Amino acid sequence: MNEDLILTKPIDADETLDTTGLFCPLPVVKTAEKIKALTVGTVLEVISDDGGIEADLPAWCEGYGHEYMGCLRDGPVWRLYVRKKTRD
Repeated sequence: MNEDLILTKPIDADETLDTTGLFCPLPVVKTAEKIKALTVGTVLEVISDDGGIEADLPAWCEGYGHEYMGCLRDGPVWRLYVRKKTRD
């Protein structure tokens, strides 16, 4: 993981998606569904307790053209931030 993308405080997001209790691949699947409903430029906070999300979400963003803004670890939970960059 890129150390520059490990955050020390939350980012002010426009929308939040809580995927706690869901495991691979569901957090990314739910993120893809949610981001389709958002407008370009919207920042989405994804909350997850699946450790795989730390690698899976940046890879998904790269593959689909969205901006991965970083993650913050809060105990057993990750808070990850994505800015919608493309129209679906």
